[in-house]
Amino acid sequence: MDIAKLESAVKFIRKAKYTVAFTGAGISVASGIPPFRGKNGLWNKTSPIFLEIEFFNKKPLQSWKKIKEIFYDSLGDAEPNIAHEVLAKMEKRSFLESVITQNIDHLHQKAGNKYVYELHGTYKQLVCTECSSEYDMSFADLNYLPPTCYICKGILKPDMVFFNEPIPPFAKKRSFEEAEKADVFLIIGTNAEVLPAADIPVTAKKHGAKIIEINIKETHFTREITDVFLQGDAAEIMKQIGKLLYL
Repeated sequence: MDIAKLESAVKFIRKAKYTVAFTGAGISVASGIPPFRGKNGLWNKTSPIFLEIEFFNKKPLQSWKKIKEIFYDSLGDAEPNIAHEVLAKMEKRSFLESVITQNIDHLHQKAGNKYVYELHGTYKQLVCTECSSEYDMSFADLNYLPPTCYICKGILKPDMVFFNEPIPPFAKKRSFEEAEKADVFLIIGTNAEVLPAADIPVTAKKHGAKIIEINIKETHFTREITDVFLQGDAAEIMKQIGKLLYL
């Protein structure tokens, strides 16, 4: 680990008036949640068709069987790792204003972050495809698929963004607003190749933010907008940042 770069990043955070974190799958790997892409990515083992909204609407039972296997049989037991915990402590100590995440795993909230904007929704809630009623996931008995709405008997869908679905308007709006306010913007565990997520760090840079990037390998951000690139595992690097911030 490059100590000089690490100290430079921490100096930016200490001086910042408004720091925002932008996280992806890489921050949750240490919690036992595999990324979607890459060598051990989910899409190497499972077809993404099960998360296409058209497929879900036509064949909800098939979709739900795979969704239960991928998400609900594993995410419920996942716990925040040191990277999530450091971000929560940073917020508590006023070193961090908010987290923008592409993850659906709810681990930032579980760690204690209060201001979290979920670009891709969350597995923790279900929404009725007919009447739009919302339920906590604990409402549904996933031994009986697909789960149905208590009010209208419509099929319930996880309240996360499927392929070909739009980003939730509120989360999108607030994410870009946070990026515009930031004077330090932390990219952690994501290469954010999909729009509009890819534009959020770029927006922060255009509005004058220093970009600190923590990733296993270089991304298009590294070459184009990053000021300090910390290469390595998100959990290990955030642990070191936490120590230098005396968290």
